[in-house]
Amino acid sequence: MPLWSSRTSPALSHPSVSPPEAGEFAPFFETYVGLVREGQDLVDVMGRQLPALRRACTGMTEEEALHRYETAKWSVKEVVGHLADTERILSYRLLRISRGDRTPLSPFDEKAYVEAAHFGRSRLSSLVDEFESVRRATLALLDGIAPEAMQFWGVVSGHPITARALAFIIAGHAEHHFRILRERYGVEVPHGDPL
Repeated sequence: MPLWSSRTSPALSHPSVSPPEAGEFAPFFETYVGLVREGQDLVDVMGRQLPALRRACTGMTEEEALHRYETAKWSVKEVVGHLADTERILSYRLLRISRGDRTPLSPFDEKAYVEAAHFGRSRLSSLVDEFESVRRATLALLDGIAPEAMQFWGVVSGHPITARALAFIIAGHAEHHFRILRERYGVEVPHGDPL
């Protein structure tokens, strides 16, 4: 299967990215990759996630955004902040690997990042704005990656991974948390329209 299809996305000048194959990422990431199903356009999915999160959070009070479905779980604000932080890290990995940098990349402790960030002190609208800025930067990065570079390999947390697998993990990670917001927090996260 080619890495890029001949169909172009309305948001970007590059053609669509085809899904990664088994072995292009650690088994742990299958959950995320699987949420961006075959037949969906990766860039369209990522574009729809932007307005979906904004619509879900519009009208939510600051108090509601501090809700946790269990005591030890993150609040809605922390989930949104985590989405931005994680996408920054995953996009950085995507940049490095797509540029041919084979330096092994270390893991990060998402729980420590959330704890250190104090997202509860931020306004929900600011956290959504931040995620939107990060996502737009990710889309711009994807637009600038040469099609052949999407098959470049790197190492993250001791596991081999391709650039295109990282792109699917970025979209799938957001969808994973959107699903948690829907199912456990009762937040109506729509599927949205493409940009």
